[in-house]
Amino acid sequence: MNFLRRRLSDSSFIANLPNGYMSDLQRPDPPPPPPPTSPTASPAPERRPQPAQSSASGFFSSITNVMKQTAASAGLVEQSPVAVSRKFKILLVIDEPQHEWAKIFRGKKVQGDYDVKVEQAEFSEINLVAHANGTCSVDMQVIRNGTKVVRSFKPDFVLVRQHAYSMAQNEDFRNIIIGLHYAGIPSVNSLESIYNLCDKPWAFAQLISIYKRLGADKFPLVDQTSNLKFLL
Repeated sequence: MNFLRRRLSDSSFIANLPNGYMSDLQRPDPPPPPPPTSPTASPAPERRPQPAQSSASGFFSSITNVMKQTAASAGLVEQSPVAVSRKFKILLVIDEPQHEWAKIFRGKKVQGDYDVKVEQAEFSEINLVAHANGTCSVDMQVIRNGTKVVRSFKPDFVLVRQHAYSMAQNEDFRNIIIGLHYAGIPSVNSLESIYNLCDKPWAFAQLISIYKRLGADKFPLVDQTSNLKFLL
């Protein structure tokens, strides 16, 4: 509008216009014909133009909603927490990483409709705190595809597929077996048998006990002599 005002105020511009051009522009528009009326018809209500503010506010409201959704998806704002029911049981698998137990239990259910969530780690990657009330907390730090993964959880049951004791340095993990047994965590394979098999002489002593009770005919056993002084 300012541009038109400046152009119309320019005398050279007005002089170059065709004759009668300004008079045609200044001529008022003819009034619209009146609507037909009837003796019984009531006058039509007067139409008032709708303000443009409502459409503008709706437009900016849409932009605001889109910006909020984009920021929420990018993690720039806090989102409302969504309640998720705990419909899974946590299985702690103690094994080497090349055996992917999550694939084996994928789609499996226990106790009717509980999914099995597998948390897998080696003995050396686990820290465990056992409680007398029958629960234990496991802190796990593993390396997966070059990325360090840190998780804390409370297992519902455990599967041990790794030796808990070795004579090599820093390879004695019997404390974790004791902690699981102390907390009463159910195990797929017996925790007592895992602990007993940590020392071969102790395990063979159990076999000797069975041999004496059942006899050589029912429970034959290879004769062995152990040098306990050397083993201890």
